[in-house]
Amino acid sequence: MEYKIFGKWDPNVEFTNLAMKDYINLSPRIVFHTAGRLKKEYLYKKKVHIIERLINNLMRGGTGKKIGGRVIRGRKGPGKKIKMYKIVEQAFDIIHERTGENPVQLFIRALENAAPREETTRVRYGGVLYHIAVDVSPQRAVDLALRHIGKAVAIRSFNTKKSAAEALAEEIILAANNDPQSFAISRKNEIERIAMSSR
Repeated sequence: MEYKIFGKWDPNVEFTNLAMKDYINLSPRIVFHTAGRLKKEYLYKKKVHIIERLINNLMRGGTGKKIGGRVIRGRKGPGKKIKMYKIVEQAFDIIHERTGENPVQLFIRALENAAPREETTRVRYGGVLYHIAVDVSPQRAVDLALRHIGKAVAIRSFNTKKSAAEALAEEIILAANNDPQSFAISRKNEIERIAMSSR
């Protein structure tokens, strides 16, 4: 029997960014829930399925801070993994309806497009703090892309009639097409622009 994600989608996808390929786990899983068993292992994020990592990033509560120009509070997501699991499954169905493509392939392309290549870090020289540009490691690039996609869903579905599944599908499609209207792509461009000015 051939393994498929959510019993529908082929996990054999093409990668354009080969550096990120090792940090995107698409190995066979019946259920995307490890319950933190891998947490103590070295480089454990490599071993957690990328769909589970997306689900975990969607379990985002209200930060009380401004995200995308709005203060987002008290969403009903934190700790409700089954709810987020269903949202991701519905979002993949919506992506397939709108594009006719494999949603797993589009999600991987969205991650590759939304991953920044360069960012800034703070360095202290003689009591003075400088911002310098540094290359982003492939694991951090995947982490940032997932985080920005998760935040985009919170922004797009907060105080609107749009469901979280529709918001996730829309964000993945926009990011896969490298559209600047995508929150993840706009954040990536902003991070890289700041890094370029700090060279």
